Amino acid sequence: MQVSQRLPELYFKNLTKKKKQIMEKKENNRKLRVCVATCNRADYSKLAPIMFGIKMEPEFFELDVVVLGSHLIDDYGNTYRMIEQDDFDINTRLHTIVRGEDEAAMVESVGLALVKLPDVLNRLKPDIMIVHGDRFDALALATSAALMNIRILHIEGGEVSGTIDDSIRHAITKLAHYHVCCTRSAEQHLISMCEDHDRILLAGCPSYDKLLSAKNKDYMSIIRMWLGLLEYSDKIMNVESSDDVKSKDYIVALQHPVTTDIKHSIKMFELTLDALISFNKRTLVLFPNIDAGSKEMVRVMRKKGIEHHPNFRAVKHVPFDQFIQLVAHAGCMIGNSSCGVREVGAFGTPVINLGTRQIGRETGENVLHVRDADTQDKILQALHLQFGKQYPCSKIYGDGNAVPRILKFLKSIDLQEPLQKKFCFPPVKDNISQDIDHILETLSALAVDLGGTNLRVAIVSMKGEIVKKYTQFNPKTYEERINLILQMCVEAAAEAVKLNCRILGVGISTGGRVNPREGIVLRSTKLIQEWNSVDLRTPLSDTLHLPVWVDNDGNCAALAERKFGQGKGLENFVTLITGTGIGGGIIHQHELIHGSSFCAAELGHIVVSLDGPDCSCGSHGCIEAYASGMALQREAKKLHDEDQLLVEGMSVPKDEAVGALHLIQAAKLGNAKAQSILRTAGTALGLGVVNILHTMNPSLVILSGVLASHYIHTVKDVIRQQALSSVQDVDVVVSDLVEPALLGAASMVLDYTTRRIY
Repeated sequence: MQVSQRLPELYFKNLTKKKKQIMEKKENNRKLRVCVATCNRADYSKLAPIMFGIKMEPEFFELDVVVLGSHLIDDYGNTYRMIEQDDFDINTRLHTIVRGEDEAAMVESVGLALVKLPDVLNRLKPDIMIVHGDRFDALALATSAALMNIRILHIEGGEVSGTIDDSIRHAITKLAHYHVCCTRSAEQHLISMCEDHDRILLAGCPSYDKLLSAKNKDYMSIIRMWLGLLEYSDKIMNVESSDDVKSKDYIVALQHPVTTDIKHSIKMFELTLDALISFNKRTLVLFPNIDAGSKEMVRVMRKKGIEHHPNFRAVKHVPFDQFIQLVAHAGCMIGNSSCGVREVGAFGTPVINLGTRQIGRETGENVLHVRDADTQDKILQALHLQFGKQYPCSKIYGDGNAVPRILKFLKSIDLQEPLQKKFCFPPVKDNISQDIDHILETLSALAVDLGGTNLRVAIVSMKGEIVKKYTQFNPKTYEERINLILQMCVEAAAEAVKLNCRILGVGISTGGRVNPREGIVLRSTKLIQEWNSVDLRTPLSDTLHLPVWVDNDGNCAALAERKFGQGKGLENFVTLITGTGIGGGIIHQHELIHGSSFCAAELGHIVVSLDGPDCSCGSHGCIEAYASGMALQREAKKLHDEDQLLVEGMSVPKDEAVGALHLIQAAKLGNAKAQSILRTAGTALGLGVVNILHTMNPSLVILSGVLASHYIHTVKDVIRQQALSSVQDVDVVVSDLVEPALLGAASMVLDYTTRRIY
């Protein structure tokens, strides 16, 4: 009887246990419910790529969209409609803006949002809320979610700018559980703010995922639509034919109030409009955001007659896809919007940043700052300086792969972890913030070495490791060569993503005289044909959306030694390259010397004999005429033609050209004439080094290239015999770098990107 009574108890106990296990399994495998809340046109441009990514993976995520703020106000374009046009279901619309556009209205708007949001969050019950940026609406969202124990993922934390936005951004950071930042500086700021580095993802800006694939689309129809026809007084006036609206011949203006100094920001806006009227170019003016002071700025626009001026088009909103095209092809963008210092750099469009609203932002070299924009003349002068320029494309804020990283990050979130935030005191060590796989992406450069025979492209890491190298024969014509460079760089950049390498830029090493400021090969060596007055920076930057540096191969060898080789840490040293030609580079007070006409360090053309052999430069008696690979090949052919080259144990196949290596082999096997030629070449090089020691007085001379080891002893002998006693102790060494040209090209990128801190 007792056994029969216990059976039902055991049955129900086991059944309850199984149900519990099934429920736990379902809980572990359930979709992540993500709430994305968007407040205005600007934050939607950053959130939309993430929303599309979430929507594309319904097996992992459920998406709830909450719309509030200026999205729902007619005066600001009713921009919620673009969310509907993107085919997103809006779960909730919250009218949270208290009109007035002053400081009190901003506070009241935050309060109204705090009153309305709890009901929405109770109904939706999201696992995580994604909050963007630094707006007062976002602060209300983060506060509500934090107090209701909902995890927060904050986009674009850690950045620095002006106005009250800075304080709001950092306040949201302290409320957020997870952080997606756009730059390494922002990442370091978050770590310094004691955020847990395991919960920080350096992903880049999500908007760049769309930006970097947008520029080649049909843009003229968009330009004509927004700037070709000007509308006023219920009529459409065709000021100029639509065909007269040209790329790079118009301005985009976007200026917001500065909430910490409203009076000054309104005055600055008035001066900006006066300057734009005087500059007399077609201009698209976007209405300011809803911050305190915006109403007064709109009054200034109307007082100046901007909405009826024949050169201006004033609009409340431009869809982001179209706005991208407009700024990408503008002659200039002016104002104080974060878009100018962030997104526009992806296209190299010139930007004039006015006032203090973006103070502290990382910017590319395309941005000209006018902090004290207190006169019309200053702004007008900036317009003359910037309008119509084209700068290298900058990827400071992203590389186009942010959304996949963010989705992977979301999938890694463990909802079983304690909700309570942990702060890391004191700040953690540098460079230990991790990506989603807890493995740092390798900061790398694309290095290009353009030689007389081969064209080589390599992915080079920050430590000087060549991760992968590609080699092709260097074509003979300009068109074939530039197309091959572009093709190889595109392939290498794509491979870099698979290799977990983040490419910061492209460095190019090439023979000849180079203007590194403009990225132009002024005059090439005779070994590379059709390569004079060639702009290398523009096509590569436009294709790869990366900054590009170009320099002479000798200079690159010196840079390689400074960063990775025996010149590391030295204030003054000289590098001599011994290869097909003779080149070099000079480091003086830690800096590379280019000279007034970019002709410094043409060390191969130091004359060491007044009646020496002819040189390729047109002179005679140069070091290169004695000691270069071409010079040794010339002497080897002479000996071979006179049947005085080959010795016992040596042969040259009929189909093989006689070269410098055959001369060196003959000398090693005891050929006296070959030994004499090599000794003369080494002596010429040694005399050149003596001249360098007497002129520059470096602390080290580094011989680089394939012939260096064959010359080193002779060079040292000449120094002992010919140099002043005060420089005879200067060390002369053979470089231990295997690929100095590639490493030097990479060092230009790794030592200096386009980042500048304002």
